[in-house]
Amino acid sequence: MYSINLSIAIRQSSFKLLSLQSIFQEIILFSTLIYKIMEIFTTIILGLLALIALLLLIALFLKTEYAVERSIIIHQPKQVVFDFIKLLKNQDTFSKWATLDPNMKKEYRGIDGTVGFIAAWDSSNQKVGKGEQEITAVLDGEYLTTDLRFFKPFDGIAKAKMETISISTTQTKVQWHFDSQIKYPFNLLLPLMKMDKMIGHELSIGLKNLKHILEHN
Repeated sequence: MYSINLSIAIRQSSFKLLSLQSIFQEIILFSTLIYKIMEIFTTIILGLLALIALLLLIALFLKTEYAVERSIIIHQPKQVVFDFIKLLKNQDTFSKWATLDPNMKKEYRGIDGTVGFIAAWDSSNQKVGKGEQEITAVLDGEYLTTDLRFFKPFDGIAKAKMETISISTTQTKVQWHFDSQIKYPFNLLLPLMKMDKMIGHELSIGLKNLKHILEHN
């Protein structure tokens, strides 16, 4: 009887040892799995950080400024064309941006066609937003330069210039320049944004509208 009880006790002890050993093995396997997962996760994080650092480094060597220019020939004398484009209020009749929201709020300050005149706009249309344009220089019969300040949907600044060049007594070439910049590190996206195509398209539409107004009105 004693030997039977001893055998049972030994078996029970062996079973407990095997159970403990199995638990320990599972713990070790689980710990190893967690370690490998953490190792993979750490590698991914380090890889992403390295990629971000590389992109930031590349952005340091990319330009932040961009310039767009379009031109058109209008069959009108140079002074006639200039006298029209020097007035910022007239941009409401030909600028593509001015036609995006007929209900935008507009405000004018100063004497149009002179340095210091400001044309401001405010629209709920995200493509228009809120901003203002100020005349910074006027050379009669030659060019008009302005500063553009954007407040919504994003802050930004740009410079514009409309220049008239006489082709003949009845023909005038109008050049519309637009210069701006994208702050670091967002300038990394500049090569992908195709600003010349996008803004150039808007300038071209505006110039075609201008040509139609001056030649047919």
